[in-house]
Amino acid sequence: MSILEGKKVIIIGDRDGVPGPAIEECVKTVDSAEVVYSATECFV
Repeated sequence: MSILEGKKVIIIGDRDGVPGPAIEECVKTVDSAEVVYSATECFV
């Protein structure tokens, strides 16, 4: 069981850290989790 199971997920990645698409690929391993928004931002 995962804490993301059956949840809708919003992902905000960091340009100099972990980008949004990388986090999204990890979330996709949970079958019942749904990514509703994914972005990579630059926090200065």
